[in-house]
Amino acid sequence: MDQVAPPLFKQGPSAFARLFFFSVFGLTLLIADTRFEALRYVRMGLGTALYPVQRGVLAPTQWLGNFFGYFQSLDRVEGENRDLAREKNTLAQTALRAEALEAENAHLRNLVGLRESLHAKSVAAEILYDARDPFSRKVILDRGGNDGVDRGQPVIDESGVVGQITRVFPLSSEVTLLTDREQAIAVQVVRTGVRGIAYGNAAGGSAGQIDLRFMPSNVDVKKDDLLVTSGLDGVFPDGLPVAHVLSVERNAAFQFARILCAPTGGIERNRHVLVLLTAKPVPRPADEPPAVSPRVKRGTRTP
Repeated sequence: MDQVAPPLFKQGPSAFARLFFFSVFGLTLLIADTRFEALRYVRMGLGTALYPVQRGVLAPTQWLGNFFGYFQSLDRVEGENRDLAREKNTLAQTALRAEALEAENAHLRNLVGLRESLHAKSVAAEILYDARDPFSRKVILDRGGNDGVDRGQPVIDESGVVGQITRVFPLSSEVTLLTDREQAIAVQVVRTGVRGIAYGNAAGGSAGQIDLRFMPSNVDVKKDDLLVTSGLDGVFPDGLPVAHVLSVERNAAFQFARILCAPTGGIERNRHVLVLLTAKPVPRPADEPPAVSPRVKRGTRTP
């Protein structure tokens, strides 16, 4: 029986021959390309022709990468923004604290300078808190009887008079501010020398101000005049700034002018003050009547 394949199934050269041929052909192309770059332009042409196919195959992967990368970048940017916001808040708080400390240091330096210039013995004190009575203007200091503080002693800062000691405890004391409605102080107008008594005005539309009361309508007092202590009450040394005149209302129907003044001292803003432990009264001529009554000396209004 014939073992030769019929002509219909003939496949040409044998598999071994084809392997040998293509091996030799491949080695020849490899040597030719390596030594003489014979296939350079063929590779360039194939690369150009296959570039769109490569882009098409890689496009879905790139789109997915860009999609997830967008959300990752968004999350990273939001985290950085939160960190920057926290850092900004921290820096702002630090700047505010530094500014407050700088202002407090300047205030303390001014107090030290004032203390050295005074001829009266004094003690520095810090305001702890406001008194509980909402209808008065009183503060509590961290100095008391153990530090030599006593009732009636004046309290000042570098800008002027603040108030007067009205209650004393061993470790603390109470100060009635100039703006309290029960507080009074003997003052003098620097420009003209006119003397009078200023009363606190803690209630009403002029809260935080003081009144220069019982002054005749024709008194020589103008806006922006400076009021200082006259020293005639025997409590406050003379020449301490008290207030600036804000307004002067004159009405022919009334005997007295209405004079509103703003305290020069840091009554509502400073935390450190000076308590004058010894205040020497100014001698008064024998024929001159007392400037204020004993009740005014204790920081209350005469009826």
